[in-house]
Amino acid sequence: MFLFWGLNLCIMRGIMIYMSPDKIRIVIADDHKVVREGTRELLQKESDLNVVGEAGDGEEAVKLVKELNPDVVIMDIAMPKLNGIEATKQIKAIAPATAVLILTAYEYDQYVFALLEAGAAGYLLKDVRGQEVIEAVRAVRAGESVLHPVIARKALDHFVHSDDKDKASKLPSLTDREVEILQFAAKGLSNKEIALVLSLSVRTIQSHLGNIFNKLKVGSRTEAVLAGLKNGLLTLDDIIES
Repeated sequence: MFLFWGLNLCIMRGIMIYMSPDKIRIVIADDHKVVREGTRELLQKESDLNVVGEAGDGEEAVKLVKELNPDVVIMDIAMPKLNGIEATKQIKAIAPATAVLILTAYEYDQYVFALLEAGAAGYLLKDVRGQEVIEAVRAVRAGESVLHPVIARKALDHFVHSDDKDKASKLPSLTDREVEILQFAAKGLSNKEIALVLSLSVRTIQSHLGNIFNKLKVGSRTEAVLAGLKNGLLTLDDIIES
């Protein structure tokens, strides 16, 4: 099972199909055709999901994002022409609102940290069940962070214990309210749940999160949490439920 940030770490080729504005529009990027076909068949069974394109390499994935502007890209790491790390960087540069969900067999530290730094909103290993992939797509589309338990442990250990001597001088100027909302987001609370706790409207929470993303120069909750950890705005106590 995968983890959202804060959930008790006690731990083709551009094939186009029917598109509906009410569905989550997805591009699948994997160099293995059988994996793409299996993932597409899995997702297409869901009434709210729509695979609008497939890519067999990183360059094609970036091209499809430019052409189709999908909501979510499901991305492998090891691909020809352009690997998943570089493809993720380029996708987030041209389409920051597109969420990148990594689905791979690789859990090497260098891949994990590089992809999270590049802006991936989620990172799953291919040993997860099909239903978990479906739920992860919906979650990253909703702005949530989705991490496989192995990846979550690696990320927390790395970013919490990283030695940044210039950390204090690089702290973003978040307001007290913004820090409070970032802490709740790090625990995995949805916008609606944060709004209820703080007696604010969901729209106000969304506005605060937008300001947080802008100040931290990030485009997703995963990036915001990692930035908060690296800059000392968040601690392990903020991530783990008491």
